[in-house]
Amino acid sequence: MAGPLEQGVRIGLSAVVIALRDREACVLTTPTDHGALALPFGPFDPARDRTFELALRAFVTAQTGFRLGFVEQLYTFGDLGRASPRATPGPERHREVSVGYLALTADAPDAPLAGARWTPVLDIFPWEDRRDGAAACVATLLDGLAAWAGHDPRRRLRVDTLFAATPAHRWSESRVLERYELLYEAGLVAEAARDRDAPPPSGAPGRSMASDHRRILATGLGRLRSKLKYRPVLFDLMPQTFTLSELQAAAEAVAGLSLHKQNFRRGVERTGLVEPTGRLSAATGGRPAELFRTTDGDLSAADALGLPLPAQR
Repeated sequence: MAGPLEQGVRIGLSAVVIALRDREACVLTTPTDHGALALPFGPFDPARDRTFELALRAFVTAQTGFRLGFVEQLYTFGDLGRASPRATPGPERHREVSVGYLALTADAPDAPLAGARWTPVLDIFPWEDRRDGAAACVATLLDGLAAWAGHDPRRRLRVDTLFAATPAHRWSESRVLERYELLYEAGLVAEAARDRDAPPPSGAPGRSMASDHRRILATGLGRLRSKLKYRPVLFDLMPQTFTLSELQAAAEAVAGLSLHKQNFRRGVERTGLVEPTGRLSAATGGRPAELFRTTDGDLSAADALGLPLPAQR
């Protein structure tokens, strides 16, 4: 039997690349050889690759034709039993470790390489979309979670807290990963059945992904939602000029929330992050709207503020 040193460790790199398309937050995806949905993913070769980031940029472009802009490291995923979605079967035993990165882009043309595409994030996590109230799948999920929790008070508290299942609990949009891991533990998502060599649950919501890529994406979406409140990251997804309605739609698409229009606009004005251009947009389909741009200055500076997320009541 191989010992720990004989098993070896493979290091891979995963990219969560998020953009806005048609007022929806989308993630760049590629298919595996078996047709499963996956994030751009590639191996790190310590003998060839100078840095993680350079290797990441090279294989994302090779797989999708898309060139990354700014990226930040998310997390290192190394749970026992995880496997690369493009691993070649063989007798060797390796521990698979993946370093995840988050990238945002305002430029999201159709991916030029076959198979690469922009997939709506909320198609993958439909329970995270509360722009028109709780999604239709949530009632079914809560029934499944109630059956899983039974009379265990700790399980019931997790369900109530994460899914705001009672009036005493408030929805926290940033806890994406915790909600996904709860659904996985309860066996209500397709990946849970796959990893247990069991048939997929009937009507499992959302689009499943290869390996643990839905978990990596949940980490990236949760990170982005958290940063909206204290860093002006939303502007990394916006074109050079935009209307305030477009800015609000972008915030709603990322946060999965319906925001109060006037409170959002007043909050944006208070931040001092945008200024009018003196021009109007005729692309609204109705009355022309004023175009804005970000103010001059370093939006990454320590004193730069996030945008308000005043939920619609």
